Amino acid sequence: MSEPQDLVVFSRDGEIGIITINNPPVNALSPGVPEGIAAGVATFNADPAIQAIVVIGGGRTFIAGADIKEFGKITSGQKSAAIGLVDVCLQIEDSAKPVIMAIHGTALGGGLETAMAGHYRVAVASAQVGQPEVKLGIIPGAAGTQRLPRLAGLPVALDMCVYGAPISASAALDCGILDDVIMGDLLQGAIDFARDKAGLPFSKVRDRQDKLTDAGAIAAARAKLEKRGRALLAETRAIDAIEAATQLSFADGCAKEAEYFKECLFSNQSKGMIHSFFGERAVAKIPDLAKDTPVLPVKSVAVIGAGTMGGGIAMVYANAGFPVLLKESTPEALERGLATIRKNYANTVQKGRLTEAEMEQRLGRITGTLTYDGFDAVDLITEAVFENMALKQQIFAEIDAVARPGCILASNTSTLDIDAIASATKRPEWVIGTHFFSPANVMRLLEVVRGARTLPTVQATAMALAKQLKKTGVMVGNCFGFVGNRMFGPYRREAELLVQEGATPQQVDAALYNFGMAMGPLATGDLAGLDVGWRVRQENPAHFAGVRQPVIEDRLVEAGRYGQKTGQGWYTYDASRRPQEDAFVTNLIQEVRKQNGIVPRAISAEETVTRTIYALINEGAHILAEGFALRSVDIDMIYVMGYGFPAWRGGPMFYADTVGLAKVVEKMKSFGWTPAPLLVQLATEGRRFTDWSRPL
Repeated sequence: MSEPQDLVVFSRDGEIGIITINNPPVNALSPGVPEGIAAGVATFNADPAIQAIVVIGGGRTFIAGADIKEFGKITSGQKSAAIGLVDVCLQIEDSAKPVIMAIHGTALGGGLETAMAGHYRVAVASAQVGQPEVKLGIIPGAAGTQRLPRLAGLPVALDMCVYGAPISASAALDCGILDDVIMGDLLQGAIDFARDKAGLPFSKVRDRQDKLTDAGAIAAARAKLEKRGRALLAETRAIDAIEAATQLSFADGCAKEAEYFKECLFSNQSKGMIHSFFGERAVAKIPDLAKDTPVLPVKSVAVIGAGTMGGGIAMVYANAGFPVLLKESTPEALERGLATIRKNYANTVQKGRLTEAEMEQRLGRITGTLTYDGFDAVDLITEAVFENMALKQQIFAEIDAVARPGCILASNTSTLDIDAIASATKRPEWVIGTHFFSPANVMRLLEVVRGARTLPTVQATAMALAKQLKKTGVMVGNCFGFVGNRMFGPYRREAELLVQEGATPQQVDAALYNFGMAMGPLATGDLAGLDVGWRVRQENPAHFAGVRQPVIEDRLVEAGRYGQKTGQGWYTYDASRRPQEDAFVTNLIQEVRKQNGIVPRAISAEETVTRTIYALINEGAHILAEGFALRSVDIDMIYVMGYGFPAWRGGPMFYADTVGLAKVVEKMKSFGWTPAPLLVQLATEGRRFTDWSRPL
């Protein structure tokens, strides 16, 4: 017998009833799945031959979580905010026969909530359990904040719900979430466990009280969150909901959880994080690239340049298992680059994220070289030299002469014309941009820049390679700065102009940090290197013609202050790279104001945020209209993944939607700006960037 749509299948092994969830790929709690589980429990309870019930996931996992699309239906009004899983879990828990949850893969979010409704939980050693809802800006909504502290205790429950990280099966066993770890076949082990428990008395998790008495745990959790700063609504509400478990009955605690869940779900923070969740998946789909486009095998690579970017890129490939040839022009530069790579790996080992053996294995994949020997055998060559067109064209002419036919030639350029670089070769169709973000071995974003003649198969291979490298690849068009850096220019320009007009660097950076950015724009410049932007401006004066340009940063570079790399930029840095206010910068700012006849004025944090973030939005609208970004979500993911834009705001274009495009246009006009035509059009029509797509 089975549920009509086979989402949940019922079977038996003697006196043990088996409920198998069959909703691939991850057994999400889509409509029909919770109901199917409840139906199975009811069916087996009505069968006198059945003495115990096992619930197990088919395929690769137990239940990885809720169907996140359902949250969007709730916030859009398409369905009720009532969480049906709450009632299903009560029905499971009220079973007169013991229900054993058998976990493999992951039991996350609603999956763990379902598992906690059972009377026992067993798992394979490789399984993980967690309540990661906070990463979507929400809290558990099916009694997760009420049952988890009853099973695991307050400290563990608080940590899991507030920070969202999963825990291993062994940790779950230690804290009481699991009752046993099965070393052999999970189903057979669960059936054997069920037979042992059949006929014995058992308790409901909701009736347990003994682990709710750690009086200091709630206060400690609040203090930890306050110390970290910038707490999200969901993080705070997770603590509140767990506190309710210690103060209220189970039913009243569930009611309080439901109240907090709804508050979080309808917040802009949750909407932004859910947008980011789906956005990361959406950018992998390229509308004008056929799904059956062949992807070329890439088994070995070469990287030219062992500096900050080249060394980081070599590490990215080595981490993914690729053998890497790393070329430099001098023995000193090569030795310095390899030493930096080793130091970076050693730091990771010191932090416990890598073993010594793993470090040596990865280092062993990187071979330094001063020549092009062996370049004729690799499948992909990545150039990562300075942002200088003449130098890049020289490099591409050289690799064109040695690379085998069918080898992909990639540039890590962050601003320069891919087609101009490709013109130095006899195979422009095999040239593509792969713009990694610094530090390349850490940042998840990879801008994939297609030129006018880049083959579809080269594009598809680059996107597939991004996934292999555990990067989020975003396809962009070939314009100056592409998407990320083209937008970053106006953003940082406004930040510098605000300083010239009266703000201090600290005030500007603090306003954007408090808005949610990972770093302020001036501190970010110091981190990346002020000389990088200076070099771009020097080599591309036509691009900046006719636009009001600040001058303080250029003066800093001319004084040898390149940022963290020299210990001095907008700030002075100590050995721990902590920024300090610098009298030289303060005097320079005053001097520039005087030379330009600027009378400094007080500038609010609100003006700082609107001018810088709206500059991002306006440039993003131009990029969309010109076709250099496929969709607004591509821009959003570039900024969330590569520039530290807060995921809970969804990215700059999604944030504009939440503010209201008409309000954004009105504010821009108050600054004396000319809003992008697309922005004006959408605002006039009452539409959003999220809804807009380029006419075919």
